[in-house]
Amino acid sequence: MIESRGLISTREGFSIGLLRAGVKYPTIVGIGSDITASVGMDKFAKAYPDRFYSLGIAEQNAISVAAGMAMTGKIPFVASYATFIAMRTLDQIRVSVCYNHLNVKIGGAHAGISVGPDGATHQALEDIAALRALPNMTVLSPADATQTEKAVYAAIEQVQGPVYIRYGREAMPDFTSKDADFIVGKSQVLADGTDCVIYATGHLVWEALTASEMLKKKGIHCCIVNLYSIKPIDKQIIEQTARMCKCAVTAEEHQIIGGLYGAVTEILAQHTPIPVFPVGMNNCFGESGKPLELMAKYHMNANAIIEAVEKVIHLK
Repeated sequence: MIESRGLISTREGFSIGLLRAGVKYPTIVGIGSDITASVGMDKFAKAYPDRFYSLGIAEQNAISVAAGMAMTGKIPFVASYATFIAMRTLDQIRVSVCYNHLNVKIGGAHAGISVGPDGATHQALEDIAALRALPNMTVLSPADATQTEKAVYAAIEQVQGPVYIRYGREAMPDFTSKDADFIVGKSQVLADGTDCVIYATGHLVWEALTASEMLKKKGIHCCIVNLYSIKPIDKQIIEQTARMCKCAVTAEEHQIIGGLYGAVTEILAQHTPIPVFPVGMNNCFGESGKPLELMAKYHMNANAIIEAVEKVIHLK
């Protein structure tokens, strides 16, 4: 079992990554929307006050300003709650940023249902679907704080164009290797097995690992793939593990429609058709509540993954 180093939010990983990247890349500028600390931009803002701009609650304007700054050679990082920065601004992202292939980096904070008490209006469960459909957009969904910090560097060093980094608020296990590479378009195989492959992303990667350990006690051995890069996605590893296991489960803190389940099954339908069961939000909105209780109620945890694995195996 992969061990956790403790609980830390992916928001904190983003915050640390942006702060450290600011030292190496003086052309980075930060753009906030009146919630600087809440989305992990406070460290950068304090360290580089002359490179940070708070534009108030005006996310559409923030994206437009970021596009303008990118055209002058800056590397703008603009962040807000994912439900606002990814969807309220969709027109500006599509036309100003993606159409012009500008080097704008977007931080989608408080993603998923685990934002908890803020309720349905603040729980971004459609952001992956909305942004992965846009030409020129790269979509990253790191599994923990360590990977989120690496995602910031990858967005700068590996992609000359728009990048969306999805991260959460709740403190979650930090478990991925600090020495592991984070390569856009690739993935991580975190556990070996041939009975079923579990493709997971974001907070659900840890839940998949937890489910895998519980399934081993039942004699079921699963391959766990951390798909931290949603677009581009690791087609090679998806096809390879699908052929090996002959059935699959996808796990995401996102709507099943258009998210990781959609991305994986689009590939498998063309090349390696196998039965696939999704774990994710099933075409409904969330509600206010405690994060872990919401994940349990809406079947986005280890128990839901176990149930899905046990069902899909019978369809091999």
